[in-house]
Amino acid sequence: MAFAAAVTGRTVFGNKRVHYGTYGNSTGGDIDTGLRSCENIQLTNKGSAVDTGWAAVNESLPCAGSAVTIVHDSGSTGYWMAIGS
Repeated sequence: MAFAAAVTGRTVFGNKRVHYGTYGNSTGGDIDTGLRSCENIQLTNKGSAVDTGWAAVNESLPCAGSAVTIVHDSGSTGYWMAIGS
């Protein structure tokens, strides 16, 4: 299956924009966070059993928020939260 990512919410923490959502399928791809610049992104795996393959950010931060590349095990799904401007 193809990589999929979605923004499910947006808020502001102090002077930083925070967007969050879901990702899954494939073995990774680009998350379009909706931010101009992504300073930090947190990834949390989802599942009903222990997942031995953690998702990882394949970027140097800060980076363009429109294409934050992550890699993970095939079929893994999870949640992300990005902070930036």
